Amino acid sequence: MPNHQKYIQEAIKEAKKSLKGGGIPIGAVLVQNGNIISRGHNRLIQKGSTILHGEMDCVENAGRLKGTDYRKCTLYTTLSPCEMCSGMVLLYKIPRVVMGENETLRGPEELLKENEVEVVNLNLPECRKMMQEYIEKNPKLWNEEMERVGY
Repeated sequence: MPNHQKYIQEAIKEAKKSLKGGGIPIGAVLVQNGNIISRGHNRLIQKGSTILHGEMDCVENAGRLKGTDYRKCTLYTTLSPCEMCSGMVLLYKIPRVVMGENETLRGPEELLKENEVEVVNLNLPECRKMMQEYIEKNPKLWNEEMERVGY
């Protein structure tokens, strides 16, 4: 059984990096065979990007892995992956997603499950509090982002 707490704490560190840099506090790590092979965090605000969500940044930072490598990975993320990030999980056939919480935003978790991705929600108050505080302090930015992606 993987040590989910160890890896989600590393994703939380990434989320805090984003927050410190003026961004949305969402972070992710990609784990293969018990080793973190990549890290990333949300860079939408910092880079003026439309696609650099925490999960996308993490997988981008992994470089061009072999298909068989992705199939041995677990993606840890502080928030439920949106449609774009879930699509990336399906595209690269990442078999497991472990999230910190899904109350602040719930992505298409059923789609992942229907495609045989194991979805684990740790339901961590720390992740939920971090996002709720961000939203309370930055409602305009958050609402613009949610409108942009159709939530």
